[in-house]
Amino acid sequence: MGRDGQLPLFETKATKGRILFGLYAVSVFVGICLICVYRLIHLPEEGEVGRWAWIGLFLSEIWHILYWFVIMSVRWNPIYRYTFKDRLTQRYEKVLPGVDIFVCTANPIIEPPTMVINTVLSVMAYDYPPEKLSVYLSDDGGSSLTFYALLEAAQFSKLWLPFCKKFKVEPRCPEAYFSSTPEPHYDDPLMAGEWSSIKKLYEDMRNRIEAAMNVGQISDEIRKQHKAFAEWDLVSDPRNHQTILQMLIDGRDGKTVDVEGQPLPTLVYLSREKRPDYHHNYKAGAMNALIRVSSRISNGEIILNVDCDMYSNNSESVRDALCFLMDEERGHEIAYVQFPQCFNNITKNDLYASSLNVIMEVEIAGFDSNGGPCYIGTGCFHRRETLCGKKYSKECEKEQLTRNNYRNREENACVLEETCKALASCSYEDNTQWGKEMGLKYGCLVEDILTGLSIQYRGWRSIYFTPERKAFLGSAPTTLLQSLIQHKRWSEGDFQIFLSSYCPFICGHKRIPLKLQISYCTYLLWAPNCLPTLYYVFIPSLYLLKGISLFPKISSLWILPFAYVISSSCAYSLGEFIWCGGTLLGWWNDQRMWVFRRTTSYFFGFSDTILKLFGFSKSSFAVTSKVTDDEESKRYEKEVMEFGAPSPMFTILATLALLNLFTFVGGIIRVILDKQAQVLDSLLLQILLSGVLVFLNLPVYHGLFFRKDTTRMPYSTTYQSIALALLACSVALY
Repeated sequence: MGRDGQLPLFETKATKGRILFGLYAVSVFVGICLICVYRLIHLPEEGEVGRWAWIGLFLSEIWHILYWFVIMSVRWNPIYRYTFKDRLTQRYEKVLPGVDIFVCTANPIIEPPTMVINTVLSVMAYDYPPEKLSVYLSDDGGSSLTFYALLEAAQFSKLWLPFCKKFKVEPRCPEAYFSSTPEPHYDDPLMAGEWSSIKKLYEDMRNRIEAAMNVGQISDEIRKQHKAFAEWDLVSDPRNHQTILQMLIDGRDGKTVDVEGQPLPTLVYLSREKRPDYHHNYKAGAMNALIRVSSRISNGEIILNVDCDMYSNNSESVRDALCFLMDEERGHEIAYVQFPQCFNNITKNDLYASSLNVIMEVEIAGFDSNGGPCYIGTGCFHRRETLCGKKYSKECEKEQLTRNNYRNREENACVLEETCKALASCSYEDNTQWGKEMGLKYGCLVEDILTGLSIQYRGWRSIYFTPERKAFLGSAPTTLLQSLIQHKRWSEGDFQIFLSSYCPFICGHKRIPLKLQISYCTYLLWAPNCLPTLYYVFIPSLYLLKGISLFPKISSLWILPFAYVISSSCAYSLGEFIWCGGTLLGWWNDQRMWVFRRTTSYFFGFSDTILKLFGFSKSSFAVTSKVTDDEESKRYEKEVMEFGAPSPMFTILATLALLNLFTFVGGIIRVILDKQAQVLDSLLLQILLSGVLVFLNLPVYHGLFFRKDTTRMPYSTTYQSIALALLACSVALY
């Protein structure tokens, strides 16, 4: 029973099977301790061959042990939330707060306008009073093509929204709905007729937008339809232009209605001012401009932000979030509600391990148990006041979320547009706290993680909610290089936070629970994981070639803790992966990408962070492409790994793959030539390690030597990697 005798709007349940998990963790801990004892008592003598390799291996294992404690902390007791939307409706339907929804795009070439407007239409169609919804599109590409697409969407919404609500459509993204839903049977002639009509109107709209994209400009005929196109007469460069702001649908105007006479949500286009002399701070800068502009137009007390490819897949997500934020007992202490980041283009066996299922299903649920999830930059409902820097205090308990549904209703749209332009100007933030104490944080590649941390440091709690029907679906990378670059940016930004004054152990001391500080290290320490992983992938293989053992003999009892820790960890990882909806082959792909990321993405993320720390490098933000051509899509669906363009990351992958192939073959030859089986006894673990790495790298060998298409491993990379691998083997032998 909640406050004032009312039933709570949500409940929390711990996951089952914690006793078994505890037994597993304790048994692995015992095995780890025995491994450490073995390393210490069998340390080679001073001057003995392999001493330094042994010490390096022991230090790598110490790091992995410490990191194991970190990942166990988020798995110890994950919790899951359940909402009661019927209770929310009964108590608060007439006083629901305003919700402002931010959609951010940056480049019409790699983020197609048709994809952007599908996301916009999906959030406009939420099961929520439309007069309390406002949708803002931030176009950092400053493209008239994106504006034209939004203009088309504004007209189409007058038909799409009533269709969705009349037939309770899910999902409410037109492209996703029509591609996944068969045409209704004619036993329901009303829906069948409207379905066909709406689909044709949508396809006509999409074709017009794509035709404009193919030409690369807006025709004079279309430009005459809306006064705002004149703004682009003053734009010569997307990185140097004035603020462009247009209210395409003014939800404050009672005359702005759909085809059935129902009110429409407010729809606003914003391209903030860009000047060469001002740093625009990427997505964080765009979000902060939206916070200011929206405060003047609609001032919704709740802010939802989504990436432009992350469409709404569940029309009740707003009400789910409000069950937490408006709960009488605990709602006052909750700053944001984070939903999982899910994808609609994952292959059956998740070739690039892009689904993040284990992270979303297990790890962030563990964050929630330890003090609150991190903010992951999309699919998150915020209190406006917490984004604007408000600290939590006991006074917050007395405040009600519905206390202020202010909307600027006096000024007409034209006056309001001109007034708001100044809020998105380059100079507005000069000598202010924006990007520091207000809004999203600047100066970090993962502004979302840093912003969420800062909110928690100010005393607020956060909530993680995984609904039965996924709330948002987006597009995952469809090439290996895209995936590796994305993880390079994430790991670099996370490590920057760890080395900064915002480190959880420094800034979070006595502000957030210790277990939450440790939980954050799961991601903040991604980058330094590259060093022990590279050591383990590289050194044991070279010493296998030299015939020097770095692990216990098979005939020794000391092999048992190694065998148990390895086998039980793999079994637990496989079970966890399948429990999260994966497959056996998907788990194997996940292990491959685990090695690929640690030896490339995290290595470059670590290196760039260290170089930046000493002033030799600057951070840069790379937008992940959401465009794939037909051939690339076919290869991705067939789960054929994509290489193609030369990259230092591919050189490292190919070199390590070939090195382990050479050493594995060398180890097998040693075993064959050894008639007394002494080599097998002393080197079996190293042979198995190289063998596993060889099998993980089968797609790399295929790309190096057997594929003839344009997306094989580049010839230059092949020659370089062969030379480097042979050089390493030669050094090891001589």
